[in-house]
Amino acid sequence: MSVRKHTWTTKSGEERSAYLVQYSTAELDKRGKRKRHVKFFDKKKDAQAYEAQVRVDVGKGEHVPTSKSITVDKAGAHWIDSCADLERTTRDGYEQHLRDHINPYMGGLKLSVLTVAIVRDWQDKLRKGVPAPGQTEAAPRKPNMVKRVTGSLGALLADAQERGHVGQNVVRSLRANRKRGKERKAERRAKGKLRVGVDIPTPGEIDALLSAAEGRWRPFLLVAVRCGLRASELRGLRWVDIDFKKGELHVRQRADAYNEIGNPKSEDGERTIPVPPTTLSALREWKLACPRRKDQPELFVFPNGLGNVESHANIITRGLIPTWVRAGVTVPVLDDEGKPVRDGKGKPILSAKYTGLHSLRHYFASWCVNRRTDGGLELPLKIVSERLGHSNIAITSDLYSHLFPRADDSAELAAGEGKFG
Repeated sequence: MSVRKHTWTTKSGEERSAYLVQYSTAELDKRGKRKRHVKFFDKKKDAQAYEAQVRVDVGKGEHVPTSKSITVDKAGAHWIDSCADLERTTRDGYEQHLRDHINPYMGGLKLSVLTVAIVRDWQDKLRKGVPAPGQTEAAPRKPNMVKRVTGSLGALLADAQERGHVGQNVVRSLRANRKRGKERKAERRAKGKLRVGVDIPTPGEIDALLSAAEGRWRPFLLVAVRCGLRASELRGLRWVDIDFKKGELHVRQRADAYNEIGNPKSEDGERTIPVPPTTLSALREWKLACPRRKDQPELFVFPNGLGNVESHANIITRGLIPTWVRAGVTVPVLDDEGKPVRDGKGKPILSAKYTGLHSLRHYFASWCVNRRTDGGLELPLKIVSERLGHSNIAITSDLYSHLFPRADDSAELAAGEGKFG
């Protein structure tokens, strides 16, 4: 293996030079000899860096010559094919990552030429909204989107590595994957904690919501607030999953964005949750009026009018938002300049303060951790994590630890100040 300068003269008589890396691998050519490979570089430092990396990869038996490598877009197609057993929404998300964020920038590059520097440059372009080649404009991607798309690129390279199309997964070498200490704290600080009255409805707002809930939306919202199910779990809940005698419900399945039924989000997502008496009573009444399918009369607890899985969009636009508005939990609609938008009579147009079902799940978590004297359940962190169906107790801690009650030590501080003041 060597790096040397190569000089030649073109047909027009122009003298040119380049640096070449020449090496051989264990693969045999047609004559039974070790196959030789040559790669040219304009700069000596680039050739030396490539030679150093090839030396390491060949030693590990991981090197894939450029001639045998495939492009990023072809590797992406192989990766999507390997995701056939995943949920449709998950596959669609991966395909969207490839289509909108990866292939426009790197689709034509061979896997063998990818480096950490190239991936970092790609991440920077996504964050800044730099258009891909052939594009005239692009919107900046949020940090969380860049993180998810980078994860998809890493999964693509891992699949290609197993197929023998690339020797190393450069995403695993990114410094972002090795963040520790101060950097992680800075990220959490920038993200901020969930705030009551901003991200989490207050007890008063929840009372107003449930008081304004009508018809089929009352039992639905009661279960969302008092049992903390995810939107997909509420849509997939069946009557056989509710035990009226024991006063509990079992989460065993969920409905995805295409209304297809599948397993819970994780292994810990399959769980049993106690149902409070008022919520249980509302479910008993709702069962008598609940729409039924002809083939399976008692299937879904919160179906559409035909007894099938209700769409997430209908729940938000026909149930949640109108109920928040009736409850008076609203905020003014603002224009691009931050000024209230007014109707024909000059009155401010109002919209729901909370527009997603996940805010009710956040409230359930806060209800579980709050003091009994404040109307909460004051449950231990582990129990809260189990009821939420988190795959790891650390997830619960990161999201809600700041909501747990702390001992009031003001009396001890006053006593100490009296002794030494």
